[in-house]
Amino acid sequence: MNEKQDKKAYPLRISADVLTAAQRWADDELRSLNAQIEYVLRDALRKAGRLPRTGTAPDAPKKESP
Repeated sequence: MNEKQDKKAYPLRISADVLTAAQRWADDELRSLNAQIEYVLRDALRKAGRLPRTGTAPDAPKKESP
């Protein structure tokens, strides 16, 4: 399955100040606001060690070797 098919819509409530700052940041980096939010979240998840490895579902149980 490609990345486009894996995308899910999610409504987000966010303060006007944060939204405005995020939009300015996105504009500075030539990204859409949506792409900027995803970039920031993905970077934070990666730094926290919480981004699942490609091809595995989040919280998927680890298979033990026989």
